[in-house]
Amino acid sequence: MDINVGPLTLVALSKFPLIRSGDDLGRVIKDCLKENDLTLQDGDILVIAQKIISKAEGRQVGLESILPGEQARELAQLTAKDPRVVELILQESNQVLRHRPGLIVVEHRLGFVCANAGIDRSNISQADWGGEESVLLLPADPDLSADRIRFSLEECFGVNLGVLVIDSHGRAWRNGTVGITIGLSGVPGVVDLRGEPDLFGYQLQVTEIAAADELAAGASLLMGQANEGQPVILVRGFPYRLREASFSELPREREKDLFR
Repeated sequence: MDINVGPLTLVALSKFPLIRSGDDLGRVIKDCLKENDLTLQDGDILVIAQKIISKAEGRQVGLESILPGEQARELAQLTAKDPRVVELILQESNQVLRHRPGLIVVEHRLGFVCANAGIDRSNISQADWGGEESVLLLPADPDLSADRIRFSLEECFGVNLGVLVIDSHGRAWRNGTVGITIGLSGVPGVVDLRGEPDLFGYQLQVTEIAAADELAAGASLLMGQANEGQPVILVRGFPYRLREASFSELPREREKDLFR
């Protein structure tokens, strides 16, 4: 397998504007690249925080409009959570897997396991809702969102690109959150190294690299989690060949998951 052994650089786009519903993210990113005196080259990847995609796609929901059902009210009592938020969690999920006070772990309708269906209150303006309390849902189709941004920028710059949509998730057995991929376009989700030789000629038997998630984690370091305001990272020198792919490469099949 051909691997790029050159330098890998990650650059956060500074001066990124606040995003509102209906904004054209491809245009906003293009303008921000110009503001940062950057251009795109063949093989570059843009790693984008899901939050700005959700905002642009109108995924902010006012809680006053949510009527919790019986299941949501019962689960809210067990978890000490707002029953309206619990109702949204249930609507965005295939299955509730675990819960404790303050936390509901679900299989999201997009196919991955996460806390509270990825629904978040942080870094969203309540002023847009007239002061009404609101939350932000994950993008409806992150792969499609990545496609749209990628094709828009490829047309503008005349180069081949990759796009990752990432979110911060907790992990079994470990404290803290880490950036992971929830949508992608033009970037391999998994790189299969089975059959490749190691340093001593041994053929690898099981090695598959979650390349998209590894890159997501690095980009998340630059994005930050508080008031940094850097939701887009330009990556150059990704070691693996870009190719068409989808998020479906990343979740482990249920029948092979020993921890459900």
